[in-house]
Amino acid sequence: MYFYLLIALKLYCLYHFYKNRTDYYWVFIILFIPVLGPLAYLLTQVYNKRDAEKLTGEITHIINPTKKIKDLEKQLKFSESYQNRVNLADAYLEIKDYDHAILHYKEALDDGFNTNFYVIKNLITCYYNTKDYKSVIAYAEKISNHTEFKKSRTQFLYGLALEKEGDYDIAEANLRQIDVRFSFYEERLVLAKYLLDKNKKQDALDILEELNNEAQHMTKPNKRLYKTTIQEAKKLLITLNVSA
Repeated sequence: MYFYLLIALKLYCLYHFYKNRTDYYWVFIILFIPVLGPLAYLLTQVYNKRDAEKLTGEITHIINPTKKIKDLEKQLKFSESYQNRVNLADAYLEIKDYDHAILHYKEALDDGFNTNFYVIKNLITCYYNTKDYKSVIAYAEKISNHTEFKKSRTQFLYGLALEKEGDYDIAEANLRQIDVRFSFYEERLVLAKYLLDKNKKQDALDILEELNNEAQHMTKPNKRLYKTTIQEAKKLLITLNVSA
C-alpha cells in the first residue's frame, strides 16, 4: 500500500510539473528523493486550500483516468438528464476523446438546448482538434452574436478554421480579436506567427514585444504556466530583430 501511495504522489507531482512548467530541477527531486521529494514539491509548489480539496480526486484520475468516465456513464444511465450528458461529454473532452465528446454534446443540443453557448463552445473545440474545420465554422456562426464569443478562444478557433478553409481576410479579422493585453499568451504567439506568414512583420513584432514586456510583470504562477510560450516569443523576437 505504501509503495502504491508513493507512486501516486510521484505521478501527481510530475503531472502538476508538466501542467505548470515549474523549474526543471524538481523532476530530479521528485524522482530520486523517495518521500521527501514529492512532499517538498507538494508543500512548495502545489499546496493551497483549493488544491488540497482536489488532490485526492486528481491522483485517482491520473492512476485510473477512465474511472471518472465510468462513474459519469452510470449517472447518465440512471438519469438521462441534460446536465448528466454534458458532464460526460466534458469528461471525454478532458481526456481528449473528441469523438465521444462530440457525440454527447450533439445529443445534448438535440434535446432542445440547441443554442446553449457552453455546449457549442466545447463542441467547436472538439471539431477543431479533429480537423473538421467546416463544422467549426458552422457552429461558431450559430453563436457569433453572443457576448461571450467576442475576444474569446472560441472566436480564435473560428479564425483558424476560416484560415484553413481559405477565407483569409475574415480569418485575420477574427484572429486579431484575441490580442488583449495580459491574457491569451499562447494564442497571441500563434497570431504573431500567423502574421509573419502573411508578411506582416511589423504587426507580428508589435505582438511579440507586448508579450515580452508583459512577461516582466507576470505573477509567479503565470510565469511558470507560460514559461515555454514566453521563451519562444522572446527567441522569435530576437531572431526578427537580428534579421531586420
